[in-house]
Amino acid sequence: MKAICWYGKRDVRVEDVPEPKLLTKRDAILKTTLTAICGSDLHLYRGEIPSMKEGDILGHEFMGEIVEVGTEVPNLKKGDRVVVPCCISCGNCFFCQNGMTALCDNSNPNPQIAHGSVPAGMFGYSHLFGGYAGGQAQYVRVPFADFGPMKIPDSVSDEQALFLTDIFPTGYMAAENCNIRPGDVIAVWGCGPVGQFAIRSAFLLGAERVIAIDNVPSRLELATAAGAEPLDFSRTDVAEQLMQLTGGRGPDACIDAAGITAPDVLRQAIRTCRKGGIIAIPGAYAGPVDKFPLGTAFTKGLTLKTGPTNVHTWMKPLLERIEKGEIDPSFVISHRLPLGDGPKGYDLFDGRDGCTKVVLRP
Repeated sequence: MKAICWYGKRDVRVEDVPEPKLLTKRDAILKTTLTAICGSDLHLYRGEIPSMKEGDILGHEFMGEIVEVGTEVPNLKKGDRVVVPCCISCGNCFFCQNGMTALCDNSNPNPQIAHGSVPAGMFGYSHLFGGYAGGQAQYVRVPFADFGPMKIPDSVSDEQALFLTDIFPTGYMAAENCNIRPGDVIAVWGCGPVGQFAIRSAFLLGAERVIAIDNVPSRLELATAAGAEPLDFSRTDVAEQLMQLTGGRGPDACIDAAGITAPDVLRQAIRTCRKGGIIAIPGAYAGPVDKFPLGTAFTKGLTLKTGPTNVHTWMKPLLERIEKGEIDPSFVISHRLPLGDGPKGYDLFDGRDGCTKVVLRP
């Protein structure tokens, strides 16, 4: 089969690799119908994540058709159309049983690599996250298939369902973490795909105003189309503008959807958020943040909410929102390419402007 494989910094290739096989009774094999390049994949592409190996198959946003199931997967059958959560979760451990599926204790076979707490396994995202083959391929082995995949009704298209795998739940969880009340003003740093879903989710949850902060014109335009107020950080003093836009009080909650490549965003969010406000951090961090203003967060009485997304928790309620017509997640797609053009897709997405989301069809 064809798959997009990692070979080093800015070196991804479409290769012929063996088709996956069932390894346990709880496995399923999926024929991929649609997959996507995530902003998190760019960290791999840029060589920013350790423990990658040459030939690793990339991709954690994918969906498709079940072609084979293990004997302990009673909920699925051949021909079922499903989306698969990006994080791999057993369904049985303390964390899974309590809705914290992204913190699963049993899905990562490489605990010795992790620094500190062991993360759950994840498709196509380094050996730190289990070394699982990803979904930017024609076929994928899905572990714990009796717990993870969710069937999609015929009324919802592949493009509408695909982002239930990661970025829609991630943006929604960030907005949910803001404890939004009527009249609230929410500031969102980073208007990539997760930021775009955080913006729309904040409105879905009742925010009166959302201020979108970025410097990429196409991203700011997409945020504006959702009703957000754009703020180009390359043209203005963000802190000063946020104070002016909120009558000197600051946003009620701030969402850092930038993450690992922009720790200054987190410092800025803490500095500008109103007293007693909330900082939600869906943007991934992979280590210490220099000069973290903990004293400011303390004296302002801020609440910080962060962590990987418990995708399983949000898939069903967000599918219901899609079915009701409250949101069409396909708005974020800017480029549709065949799987064979995957390397081109990575290059386009890495360039940012004019490219908000790349979807690949095997």
